[in-house]
Amino acid sequence: MLKFTKLTGIPAPLEESNIDTDIIFPARFLLIMDKLGLGKYVFNERRNNRNGDTKFVLDTPPYDVSEILVTGPRFGIGSSREQAVWALTDFGIRCIIAPSFGDIFFSNCVKNSLLPIQLGNESHDLVMRAAKACVSITIDLPKQNIRFEDTEISFDVIARSKELLLSGLDETAAILANETPAIDAFESQQHARMPWLYLKINT
Repeated sequence: MLKFTKLTGIPAPLEESNIDTDIIFPARFLLIMDKLGLGKYVFNERRNNRNGDTKFVLDTPPYDVSEILVTGPRFGIGSSREQAVWALTDFGIRCIIAPSFGDIFFSNCVKNSLLPIQLGNESHDLVMRAAKACVSITIDLPKQNIRFEDTEISFDVIARSKELLLSGLDETAAILANETPAIDAFESQQHARMPWLYLKINT
């Protein structure tokens, strides 16, 4: 996974509430097993002006290269499909700022090096206005703040999530990196107690 430390850019404003994971990544694409390339299906029904309406924000310069998405409350509710996060990260989104998130979606973000930032309404409104005005913002994870123009907004992040994002490790990789002696000791004891688990079959 990519490490997340500091990110600067113009955020894309998606001022809409209750965007569920089926909107982010439609169910008919769930049979696609490879993470790579899923970005072309993100917000599939709304992108590329399919319905003849105004272009979707992520298809409209300068937001078409945004790595930051500012959305309304309850982003990522609905199905727990992790593909919604995979599609966003494959598209290039590194951070999502919203007043609230779906719980499982929020957890899946951290596991895939995508930083979800939850802000109170007043702070969120300031960032949304900056996005609409094409103002570049800086997200500093070590300092846990968002900066633009003369504004600085602090945000909370769970210590374990911050550690994983800064290191660029998922939970399994973090365990293997930091707890290998404990794992080796457990396996050694288990091997002595239950050797049948370690039988090798000659083929």
